[in-house]
Amino acid sequence: MATETPFDLKATVNLPKTRFAQKANLTQREPERLARWKEIDLYHQICRARAGRPMFVLHDGPPYANADIHIGTAMNKILKDFIVKSHSMMGFDAPYVPGYDCHGLPIELYVDKKLGAKKSQMSPVAIRKACREHAAQALKRQTRDFHRLGVWASGMTPISQCQTPTKRKLQGCLVVS
Repeated sequence: MATETPFDLKATVNLPKTRFAQKANLTQREPERLARWKEIDLYHQICRARAGRPMFVLHDGPPYANADIHIGTAMNKILKDFIVKSHSMMGFDAPYVPGYDCHGLPIELYVDKKLGAKKSQMSPVAIRKACREHAAQALKRQTRDFHRLGVWASGMTPISQCQTPTKRKLQGCLVVS
């Protein structure tokens, strides 16, 4: 048996002829693909093509901007993106502006853990500043990672509750006259 010539299994399979590479090369192809989408302004091309069509708006409940994305946040955002893209393909004007929750206990707990004993020496203003800085960095990383997952959005400029105009609008909604 050891002296037999090996059987060429490739010759027994009817494979289609294609120009697609047989190797994914994700580490090389992904940056190229993202750069190409940015170069041709793909998201805004789609928006312009759908302008004036019936609107489809998905109100996105935001993730906390307290850490990197995980399987839950990725799944949530990808499913919402799938819904928005499918409605766009059905001819709707379906813009997508992501939102992020940049305040609250998850961020405070994360920063509290990071600061440790140093927190007791800090003023409340300094602690809030550390929370804002942490949320801003987490928001940048999450936006980058969602972009890498193919989530298209309005210039990938998210609405966050860290932004002063957004905070003022929210405060205005909560004021009872």
